Amino acid sequence: EVQLQASGGGLVQAGESLTLSCKASGFALDNYAIGWFRQIPGKEREGVSCMTTVNGNTYYGDSFKGRFTMSSDGAKNTVYLWMIDLKPEDTAVYYCATDVGSYHRADYCSAFSHYRMTNWGKGTLVTVSS
Repeated sequence: EVQLQASGGGLVQAGESLTLSCKASGFALDNYAIGWFRQIPGKEREGVSCMTTVNGNTYYGDSFKGRFTMSSDGAKNTVYLWMIDLKPEDTAVYYCATDVGSYHRADYCSAFSHYRMTNWGKGTLVTVSS
């Protein structure tokens, strides 16, 4: 069974950094694309980043370039989202997700969207205080 578990959220002050983790089970991350998304209350879910770990290709939503970095650890079947200089407007529930249709598609993340994801983990709440 494909499962994803995001963790690492919490309460931080503006300007601080935080790293989220997403542990995959039931499938090998190397074979699929995996993305980070977030949802601010009252707003649509938005794509933060997407990675195809087989080749390391990583794409970021325009709003996240520069402050957010996605990485992976194949041995742990885990991806990470390192966020720096956090702002109150980054307060959201952060999710990781995959699309089982992305199997061996090295170019998948060039057009990533939450609409395409088929399997979601429970989110982790990040709260940034001013």
